[in-house]
Amino acid sequence: MEILWVLTAVIMIGFVLQALLRRRRGLVGLVPADHPDAADPATYGFMATEELDIRMPGPDQDLLNVLDVVQRTQDYRAAQQLLAGTETEGELRWQRVQAFAGAAALELQQWPGGVSEAPGGQWLRVWRTEAPKDPGGAAVHAEFLVQQAWRTSTPGTDDFRIIMEEAKDTCGQAALLAPGDPIPYIVELSVARGMKYSQAEFEQLWLKILDRAPAHMGAHLAALHYWCEKWHGSRELAYDFAEAAAARAPRGSLLAAMPLFAVFEHLPEVNLVRSFYQSEVVTKAVHGALFAVHAARPDDPMLAHVRHLLIFFLVRSERWSEAMSQLVHVDGHVGALPWTLSPDPAAEFAVYRALAVAGYEANGGSPATMPH
Repeated sequence: MEILWVLTAVIMIGFVLQALLRRRRGLVGLVPADHPDAADPATYGFMATEELDIRMPGPDQDLLNVLDVVQRTQDYRAAQQLLAGTETEGELRWQRVQAFAGAAALELQQWPGGVSEAPGGQWLRVWRTEAPKDPGGAAVHAEFLVQQAWRTSTPGTDDFRIIMEEAKDTCGQAALLAPGDPIPYIVELSVARGMKYSQAEFEQLWLKILDRAPAHMGAHLAALHYWCEKWHGSRELAYDFAEAAAARAPRGSLLAAMPLFAVFEHLPEVNLVRSFYQSEVVTKAVHGALFAVHAARPDDPMLAHVRHLLIFFLVRSERWSEAMSQLVHVDGHVGALPWTLSPDPAAEFAVYRALAVAGYEANGGSPATMPH
């Protein structure tokens, strides 16, 4: 009991000292929006919190248009055509498969259906029934099942296992329909995590992906989860996986940012050491991600994912100007880590954005000196 009291006292002293140090150094803090000293993100052209799009990390107007048509008409054919015209090995196809699957899952959650009405996401069922040989429909169905398993049941339960087994079978069907397509195997990475594949089984699955799309950033992020400490690996295995991916990244590839995602996956739940975000491991990972962003194609579909995570780390590191330079590229869309881990992604993003603006202005910045 005495040890608990001592630990509690140490923690409280740490918080007090941290507050005093911040006050002495003139660092920023949040104040109410109507406070006279409150920074106003709107003066930088940033969107209002309620207007932020939580569905995607960045713009994809073609996808938004098709989603609108599909959900309004419950006709799958626009989605089928969009996927058929999207490069098989690219990141964009994977993001669109996830988006269609997520839309169907969300519809089913909102409108489960009853005796007199069709359940939400009925268009996906019709797609699979009317076009059973379509690889796009099979891939979306497999991802839909994976998302349903994680949304509606608990790993280790019979319900979870049954849905994941169906997802695995559907991945196999999708792979047979399009032998060169990496997406069925990328979907199966989540199955592997949920079904506790052995490391040897996982490696066999991973080799199939590398044979088809060795620099696929989305696949690497999905695989990283398996190697994390909270699932079936360790901090060391996750770091090794991420650093190996960064080391073999071709020029212009965002794989150089993988170590930053590994750091994020292993952040301490309670961090009492304020200098953690200025530590060597974080600084090195941030610099790698910044290098990747600067070298990447402006239209790389994964670029927004890296920028969003950089905003989190740059704000925590009090690198305000650099955080602002990332914000100008992604503001408006918040469907990415770390915001999607929050019950209210838009509000979470808005807090970090407000901190970046306040810190930028506290150090002499203004809309006139805004980095671009």
